Parts: sequence; C-alpha cells; structure tokens
Amino acid sequence: MQLDISQQSLPVYEALASKVRLALIQHLTNRSMNIRELAEASNLSSAIMTMHIKKLEKAGIIRTEMIPGKGGVQKRCILNTEKIEILFPNHQQLKKDFYHTEVSVGHYTDFFVKPTCGLATTEKYVGEFDEPRYFLDPQRVNAKILWFSQGFVEYKIPNFLLSTQEPEELEISFELSSEAPFTNDHWPSDITFELNDVQIGTWTSPGDYGDRPGKYTPDWWPRIINQYGILKILRISKDGTYIDGQQISSSTIYDVNVLNKQWSFRISVKEDAAHVGGLTLFGSGFGNYNQDLVFRLYYNHKDKANR
Repeated sequence: MQLDISQQSLPVYEALASKVRLALIQHLTNRSMNIRELAEASNLSSAIMTMHIKKLEKAGIIRTEMIPGKGGVQKRCILNTEKIEILFPNHQQLKKDFYHTEVSVGHYTDFFVKPTCGLATTEKYVGEFDEPRYFLDPQRVNAKILWFSQGFVEYKIPNFLLSTQEPEELEISFELSSEAPFTNDHWPSDITFELNDVQIGTWTSPGDYGDRPGKYTPDWWPRIINQYGILKILRISKDGTYIDGQQISSSTIYDVNVLNKQWSFRISVKEDAAHVGGLTLFGSGFGNYNQDLVFRLYYNHKDKANR
C-alpha cells in the first residue's frame, strides 16, 4: 500500500492511530480470524470489535469475507496488505517548474493485445470482451479502463520544453495491476516500460485486485472483475530510472531522448516475461486514484543554472 501526505490517505492514518487496531493487525499477521475470535483475543465485546474492524476495512488494511461456520455464516477478517509506504513531497521538485500533461487511458496511438482483453468507459463496455478488434472502435478514446493478458499499449505525449529550459527529471504516474481470470490477489505479472523505444525497466505486479470495489469504480461495474490497482510513480532522472523510489534501471533522462518534440510511452507484458500475468490500466473514474496517465517534466532555466 502506498500513501502520501494528503487527505486521501487520512483513513489509513486514522485506522493506525489506535493500540487496539495495531494489536488486531498483529493477530491477523499470523492467520485470518473471525469477529468473535478477535474480540476474545482483545478482551472486548463483539460490538466494539466490529467498530474497529470497519475502520481497518475502510482503510484497506484488512478485508472481510463471509464464510459458513458451525454457528452459521461468519465474517472472516484477513490482512490485506504486507507493507505501507509513505511518499513525502520532494522538496527539490516543489521548488522546480514543470510541464504537466495528463493522457486519457483510451488515447493510445498503437497497440497489440491478446485475450483476455477489453476496455470500457465510465458508462459502458466498449464492444465485447476478449475481442482485440474493439481496441480500434472509435469509442475507445473515451475508455477509462483497459486490460489484456499479453501485448502493449503505446501513447504519444507532446513535449513543450523550450530551448532555454534544462530538463531535470521526468515523472510518470498511473494506476496498474495484473490481469487474471476474474480476479486474483496473487497473480504476478512482469510489466515493462519503454520511453522513446528505450526500455527503462520492469515492475512485477503482485496481483489483480477484486476483494472490494475501487473508490472511484462505477456502481454498474461487476464485482467479479478488476476493481482497483496500485499507484505507481516512475521517475527518470540524471542518475537512473526509479519506481516508487527503488531503482529499476540505469537509464537516465539523457538516454531516453527527452528533448524530442514528442515522446512515445509503451506499457507491455512481453511474451518471454518470467510472469506473463497481463495488465489492467485504470484511469479517472475507476480504481482508487482519480487520474489517468500523468506526465510531469521538471526543468530549470538555463540562464539561472549558469549563474
């Protein structure tokens, strides 16, 4: 789970601000438990325990499932995350100027996909499931979610950098997950990123998430398929390429031809990957983050840099 210093992350911070709830997380680290078992382990009533569970569930720290038991149906509590990362604002970036471009999920300029695959707007599916030809449907430009088991989508992005400006770092953010039949939290997929035909790194998605609805996923969207992904932040700097602060390649901002008047950005699942688990790309109106693909090019003014 990844957090930032914004109000969107407050439910998680509030859920962790309790000795009781921290103890519950410790209990659930060992095994899943029902409400009664957690109440007994914490010496609390089931009613009070239900309140604590709701806070942890709202924060996405745990998930619950209804399963049959000896006394009837029971609510089983399961730990939903293994770690939490907090991203603080980068002070250097806050001081720098940048160009901001947001590209809609459906505005790809090239693609090759294999089933399972599909795409949808926030109102309806585009065409039929598992038919790659619908990736050419005119309605695809309005798509806010797409998925495929193997292949790629590629986007073209304008570069507005002036000759008097020196590029410092390119940041690309998007919400992403694997693509499993229906959903599967444990479905690894090696997802590769390329900028201007230069491979800048690969990230292994842990799974395809469907245990609960995405925060922005429309109500009409079926619960049995992709609900949300993980917000990933790629940073291409002068000393390498990083994803969520971890270096994934030595490709620098100079290696990827960042001065080109336009860039091409490709997201792919390659046929020869160790984990061919597909990908799902979430845009605004789907998932947990109300955004499409966001590109930020940070720069300095050359005259200031030379002073």
